[in-house]
Amino acid sequence: MNKSETCARIQEVGIIPAVRVSSAEEAHFAAEAVCSGGIPIVEITLTVAGAVELIAHLSHYHPKMVVGAGTVLSTDVAQKCLDAGASFLTSPGLNLKVVEFAAKNGIAALPGALTPTEVIEAWEAGADFVKVFPCIDVGGERYIKALKTALPQIPLVAAGGVNQQTAENYILAGASAIGVGHELIPPEAIERRQAKRIKELSLRFAGFVKEARERIEPPKAVAVGKFKKIEECEKE
Repeated sequence: MNKSETCARIQEVGIIPAVRVSSAEEAHFAAEAVCSGGIPIVEITLTVAGAVELIAHLSHYHPKMVVGAGTVLSTDVAQKCLDAGASFLTSPGLNLKVVEFAAKNGIAALPGALTPTEVIEAWEAGADFVKVFPCIDVGGERYIKALKTALPQIPLVAAGGVNQQTAENYILAGASAIGVGHELIPPEAIERRQAKRIKELSLRFAGFVKEARERIEPPKAVAVGKFKKIEECEKE
């Protein structure tokens, strides 16, 4: 899957499940569970033991799944993820070298950012989406709305504290997608291997995104007339 296809799929699905578990086996279980629930996207964080090998496995054996690498903090690690077949790179913070690496190598970049300055820097460096993290600590959906109002051209991913009660609100506020972790992949569901529970949560979150997008009215076209000169305005 090339970069444009990856970005289109993220935009279409609107959910990026963040897989943060103890082992590659657990991460594999979680990835297949969310995919069965209609979310063919997973972010395998590099805090997972054997993450790079798992990314390679999923990319090879699940070609329809968009597999990304999370917590990518250096270009050396980014190269390993690229070699493993990752479709996108993301992190909790902004590392311009990783963003530039992704842009140079044709892989989608979703760097983390928090302030308006960081969001702009990430976008100018070549980010495809900017992950606003952690949203919940700076105003949640109200903060996303404020950023989107000021920077409508930048696609934002709301992450950090997104749950079933707020998921729809983030989309309504202007987020292109939401990043969800334990609220979508509960630790106890992993421990007990409750694939059905994760599938049901995936379907539920997908429903929130769908419902929110259906509520968003497309902007109405406004006819713009001829602007008057200053002299004409003064005469009036």
